[in-house]
Amino acid sequence: MEAFKIHRGAVAPLDRANIDTDQIIAKQFLKSILRTGFGPQLFYDWAHNPDGSVNPSFSLNDPRYKDASILIAGNNFGCGSSREHAVWAIAQHGFKVVIAPTNRMGADLIPAFADIFKNNCGKNGIVTVEIGMEDYRQLMAEIGKSGSRALEMTVDLAAQTITLHAPSGDIRKKFEYDQAVKDRLLNGLDDIGITLKYESDLKAFEARHDAQIPRG
Repeated sequence: MEAFKIHRGAVAPLDRANIDTDQIIAKQFLKSILRTGFGPQLFYDWAHNPDGSVNPSFSLNDPRYKDASILIAGNNFGCGSSREHAVWAIAQHGFKVVIAPTNRMGADLIPAFADIFKNNCGKNGIVTVEIGMEDYRQLMAEIGKSGSRALEMTVDLAAQTITLHAPSGDIRKKFEYDQAVKDRLLNGLDDIGITLKYESDLKAFEARHDAQIPRG
């Protein structure tokens, strides 16, 4: 897994809440036994008309966002089923960061991301940034005024900051992040990589134990 430290890229807006994994990657694309080729099917049912033609009204089909690597969307992103294919599709489409807001409604706090989706992102090298609703509205308003080109943003995981490079000046926001997941991403360690950190200990254990001798 590639280490994530600081990333600067174009931001694509998707101003919808409760985007579930069925929309991120539809069920008809889950037949493959491989972990590749899911990028073109990202948000397929929104990105295409019923006849399969491209839907020009879908925000991510805007030519400005063709090479975007940062996605900003509404709260409860990644809800629904636990399919890891949703994260693969986002990564293979080219997104390295997904930003979403928490939203308080009375006594209830709607999360930025569904838990399983967020955990899958951390295991696949995608940074999930959680911001407040007011910050979300401010960023979306600036992105909406961007004109003919996409705005760029810098995501600094070590400093836990995002900086939108808007025409009116940089807009910088702090965000919280789980330290264990942060360490994993900063060092580019997936589950296998974390295990291999202890390779010498594992080999020493195996050398001390005869695998043919059963143990009760």
